[in-house]
Amino acid sequence: MLLPVLLSACAAINQAPAQRTGLPGMQQLAARPYRDNIDLSGRLSVLYQQDGKDQAVHGSFNWIQSGDRAGITLLSPLGQTMATIEVGPRSSTLTKAGRAPRAAADVDALAADALGWPLPVAGLREWLQGFATNVDGRRFIASAQNDSVNTRDGWRIRYVSWQDEPDRNGATITHPKRIDLARSTAQAGEVSMRIVIDSWQAR
Repeated sequence: MLLPVLLSACAAINQAPAQRTGLPGMQQLAARPYRDNIDLSGRLSVLYQQDGKDQAVHGSFNWIQSGDRAGITLLSPLGQTMATIEVGPRSSTLTKAGRAPRAAADVDALAADALGWPLPVAGLREWLQGFATNVDGRRFIASAQNDSVNTRDGWRIRYVSWQDEPDRNGATITHPKRIDLARSTAQAGEVSMRIVIDSWQAR
């Protein structure tokens, strides 16, 4: 099972206060583009309830996105692959270690059913890059000055810290570093999730 193994080790994610890394100083700030093809990796921490008891998951993840397809790997604190999710335009597949693959059209419902806690894969395609759709259906672009949004599907998102990347022209593009998510669910009670992006590579 994914949860017992992930809970067997406690790889705590740094809980330092919000901060920016790689401040651009006098460099020009460039508009942040949305990337259709991108590779990300980082750490994941989830708090939720199961059968009236508090539960915690700590681990890491790899996210490989190519157009409307994506591959997500969830790893234990010891680096073992615990689950993989393959997202396609019409259907998604989730495979847990030692289990047969499961497929469904709704990747978020598939992940919540298989993992026991909600992993908003569909939303994360944009949220990991600092974009979202708010409760009014309007486009939200996160920044250090505009760092919080409530989404139409009930998630509360806060962009806690940022990291800077120079583009080919020497300007600086700022990307999310740490993202905090929270949502009240019928399945897993009050869910809070912390994502820290350690590696960022556009293709």
